[in-house]
Amino acid sequence: MGTRTIAVLVTIAFSVIGVLGDYFLKVASARDQPLRTGWFYIGFALYASTAFGWVFVMKHLKLATISVLYSVSLVLLLTAIGVVLFRESLNYFEVIGIVFAVVSLVLLMRFA
Repeated sequence: MGTRTIAVLVTIAFSVIGVLGDYFLKVASARDQPLRTGWFYIGFALYASTAFGWVFVMKHLKLATISVLYSVSLVLLLTAIGVVLFRESLNYFEVIGIVFAVVSLVLLMRFA
């Protein structure tokens, strides 16, 4: 497995960590004083934990590739969390937007 493939996998893993961080921040936001909850600090720590790994990723992938890969995987994961755990619904335009996001990722990875 090449370093480019590893960098792609690390980027997707960072999306998962980011989604976990977002989950805890969402839970904290439901509290009276969200910035004083343990949930907030867990979310903050998860975000901060990825900082060093981004240096590795940025060494092996173009910033445009990273941004699309990270954004699309984050959108897909956050959408799944919102629908499954928080019982949020999606309208047709949101579904179409998600499909376009996935198509953009496929095009970028194919021609990058």
